[in-house]
Amino acid sequence: MSLLTIGTVAFDDIETPFGHAEKVVGGACTYISWAASYFIHDIKLVSIVGDDFPTDELKAMEKRGVDLTGLEIIPGKKTFFWAGRYHANMNQRDTLTTDLNVLAEFNPVLPVSYRRCEYVMLGNLTPEIQLQVIRQLDNRPKLIALDTMNFWMDVALDGLKSVLHEVDLLTINDEEARQLSGEYSLVLAAQKIFEMGPKFLVVKKGEHGAFLFTRDRIFYAPALPLTEVKDPTGAGDTFAGGFMGYLAKTDDISFENMKRAIIYGSAMASFCVEAFSLDRLKTLDDGLITQRVKRFADLVHFDI
Repeated sequence: MSLLTIGTVAFDDIETPFGHAEKVVGGACTYISWAASYFIHDIKLVSIVGDDFPTDELKAMEKRGVDLTGLEIIPGKKTFFWAGRYHANMNQRDTLTTDLNVLAEFNPVLPVSYRRCEYVMLGNLTPEIQLQVIRQLDNRPKLIALDTMNFWMDVALDGLKSVLHEVDLLTINDEEARQLSGEYSLVLAAQKIFEMGPKFLVVKKGEHGAFLFTRDRIFYAPALPLTEVKDPTGAGDTFAGGFMGYLAKTDDISFENMKRAIIYGSAMASFCVEAFSLDRLKTLDDGLITQRVKRFADLVHFDI
């Protein structure tokens, strides 16, 4: 099975209580692709960078099975850059700098080889671009997942609602679910969001785990208690990459298999936060991932 992912490939400058990582590799598409690459080796990336983006990082992704035909490299221009500082509790952060650079002229055109992917993960971008990608597909994928954020709810709500009509699954955090639905209860929020189009809803709650909702079923997965969380940047995208990578590997979008995918996504995210940037994701193997998934299972296993 193949996974099409679209989003940012970027530079980040990150300050946390554990240190300062200057101009490291980041971006939604980067984290999604690295996480998914531990499950499948047919990942088709759509993004844009300047010619300042390191070639060795691109080669590393290609070695993981990421097809970069859809990556546009703009000569003489700079890559999207974001700088942020996390507070002591790591649940809050301040954006210090956002330089769109090449992202301001991003107008993705899918290569022909990308247009029949079975699974699609639309990373956080403008709803207009997300819808533009969907309309370039030659066939209806088995699953289209969408990530978004409160900013688009503030400035492009109509566009966001248009793209929600076209997707199967929405992944957002709990605050965003409440804002989008106007409901404080996440159960009621999910029902309102289903009326907008998606059949599945994943609500991320950071250190408090994640919910999977359908119209008539709910699953909750806890987060793994960690000794240290060094850098939460990219954790949500890593979760999405692990989740979608597992679904594509198993080619099963039943509720029971999505429950397993939630655990695999959570496991990948728990690795991501243990180091800055992609440092931890680059050191994994199947054995480490299996061990981590078993730790998640042990958290919630009990006999009645």
